Amino acid sequence: MSPLSTAARADLVTALVVDDNDTKRYIIGSWLRRAGHTVIEAASAAQTWERLAEHNVELVILDVRLPDMSGIEVCERIKTTAEYASLPVIHISATAIDSADRTHGLRQGADAYMTDPIDPEEFLATVQAVLRYYLARRRAERTAGRLAALTRATLEINSAGNLDRLAAATATGAAEIFGVRASSFIMSVDGRLRRTVCLDPALPPEPRGCPPDALEQLSRRFVPLGESTGSAVARVPYARLGEIVADPNTEQDAVFIMARTLPGRPPICIALEAGGLANEEDLNLLRQLAQTVALAVEALRSYAEEHTVALTLQRSLLPSLLPEVAGWTFAVRYEPASEQAEVGGDFYEIIDLDGTLLIAIGDVQGHSLHAATVMAELRHALRAFADEGHDAATILERLNSVMHRYHDDQSATVCLLTLDPRTGDLELAGAGHLPALFHHDDRAWYGKGGGILLGFPVSGVDVENTTVPPGGAVALYTDGLIEDRDVSLSDNLERLRQMPFGGDAEAYCDRVLGEFGHREDDVALIVLHRTAPP
Repeated sequence: MSPLSTAARADLVTALVVDDNDTKRYIIGSWLRRAGHTVIEAASAAQTWERLAEHNVELVILDVRLPDMSGIEVCERIKTTAEYASLPVIHISATAIDSADRTHGLRQGADAYMTDPIDPEEFLATVQAVLRYYLARRRAERTAGRLAALTRATLEINSAGNLDRLAAATATGAAEIFGVRASSFIMSVDGRLRRTVCLDPALPPEPRGCPPDALEQLSRRFVPLGESTGSAVARVPYARLGEIVADPNTEQDAVFIMARTLPGRPPICIALEAGGLANEEDLNLLRQLAQTVALAVEALRSYAEEHTVALTLQRSLLPSLLPEVAGWTFAVRYEPASEQAEVGGDFYEIIDLDGTLLIAIGDVQGHSLHAATVMAELRHALRAFADEGHDAATILERLNSVMHRYHDDQSATVCLLTLDPRTGDLELAGAGHLPALFHHDDRAWYGKGGGILLGFPVSGVDVENTTVPPGGAVALYTDGLIEDRDVSLSDNLERLRQMPFGGDAEAYCDRVLGEFGHREDDVALIVLHRTAPP
């Protein structure tokens, strides 16, 4: 069934016949009704304004002589009222019939002027001629409005940062463009089908449930897209909408369009009430909207897939087990910024070197799969240099050489701790990383930090020696924890310093992440706690 198969003829209108003569109103109204138009009537100027307010009038047949006002004056007021200025008016008269009367009526705004006796065929031909320009203008204004709404929807769709927002923008955009209820069906990377319904563009769209195989059922039963790319449109009778969703949220037929840009991918689907589509131009707008959504969804899917690959790679490179050391507990956290954010180059490492622990934390510049792979190279190189027996400062210098030689467009910050767990003696070597945070009793203070970032042609490692007393703790973190757009770094460092340790490394990590909340960057956090003397 064609999506427009039951659409009304676009050249049929609602006409208001204004005449104080009942017989004349009946005759003119009967001519218009036989031609397919809808007719409402008024017997005076006062009733004319009432009917205009009550109905969506698209043509006025106006007698020149009315009991309460001249029809010429009524026409002039219609044409000077912004709401009705484009409304076509045809004057009819049995008395004001000379050329001066006709000229006056036309000059005051009438689109045509007919005098009795009126031939029915001539009258209908005049109506058709007058409506031709009016309907063309109305179509142009309607198309311009819908194109503007399509532009707004396209901007919202392309700026959506995740599939939930994109689904909402799609449903709202379709409802605004076509002026009817609309919904979107979009499959996420994890195979979950989202259905979002917009009942009114002025109201927030609502997520609604739907069968997980709704897209498959639509394609098999109604919309002939199959495995093809491009788009396919079908009109689904209201009586069969329940075969797709339990709550169709409409009392009329619906038009469904499915689209995909790459073979083998799940299609996107947009549904709207069939009354929103009047002509082929509307169908083309719907196809354009669907293609825009399909492209945007594909971009987000590709982005999410890259993120998943990078995140899987990054997590696979992080230690799965922490060493068990008498008198010490270790707690670590790695938190990606969000589901859709590009993965960063944050990493940590805890290596047992025959009784001495080497603890590392670092952050490779950038957020991408490339940053994650550079991070992997650094981590493997760090392990190799540590296995060769080099001290922390030498390891950082050699890592800098690796960065400068193989990734001269990248930089990284790294902090290495060499810990003797028997004595608590600690050596910190830093290359541009944020300072370690020390806790003991009720005091908290930052270490030295500093050093030159890895990746520069010169190396500069800052070394600090200290001892962690029994009950003391050390926290290492990446900049994602404390960097905010609207908060200075020093303010957030102080906010972190003032958080009490509390004697439990795991609970402390949870409190820190809870305090700083959702972050725009990845966060790595390591906490070392000396629980008792050796």
